[in-house]
Amino acid sequence: MALQVSPSSCQRLIRRSIDLCELYRQAAAACEPGLRMVLGENVHTLTLLIDDLQAQLRGEQHERASRAGWWYRRLLAYRPRDEAGWIRLLARHERALLRVFEQCIAVAPPDAAVILRRQLPRLRSIDLDMLSLVGMARY
Repeated sequence: MALQVSPSSCQRLIRRSIDLCELYRQAAAACEPGLRMVLGENVHTLTLLIDDLQAQLRGEQHERASRAGWWYRRLLAYRPRDEAGWIRLLARHERALLRVFEQCIAVAPPDAAVILRRQLPRLRSIDLDMLSLVGMARY
């Protein structure tokens, strides 16, 4: 079934997901191996979500992050963070992606909303991972 959400909304979700995926990769490179593995699993989950969204779009495929995301990651490269800082940053961006996703579902036609809603468990599982990591980072 083809996605009935406007292509610009779907592209926005894809771009934001790619941005977050790249941010996870940047954070993973700066973290210890155990946390790197968890972040890598989140990258994998986001990649599956991106692939599913791209499969719904006919024609134009996005394989790159947004320019704003690219600049943001460049700025972060000059500002060293500890693991707790990365976790808080990723959790904040994950929550923002979840909100944008839910907003797109709210305005999508019913058949498209069903398709988008199928992706919510993936996003929520990443969000739960990040919330638990944020809780552990406080101690």
